[in-house]
Amino acid sequence: MSDWQSRITIEPGKLGGKPCVRGMRISVADVLEYLAADMSIEEILSDFPYLEREDILACLAYAAERERERGATPQPA
Repeated sequence: MSDWQSRITIEPGKLGGKPCVRGMRISVADVLEYLAADMSIEEILSDFPYLEREDILACLAYAAERERERGATPQPA
């Protein structure tokens, strides 16, 4: 999903300015942690019925772009 900008919002007064899904009080980091804990997209959607599949894909796309922007981290010799 290349159009994550329409789903991921950053508001200074909400969750300390962390990236959130569509202005709701669920952060991109929350969604990524659920996926990292081996929850499936279907399980996340069941637990959070106000989320949409596209929201989860937008979180992944946002994280991928942030990681690309960071570039390579030098490894110790």
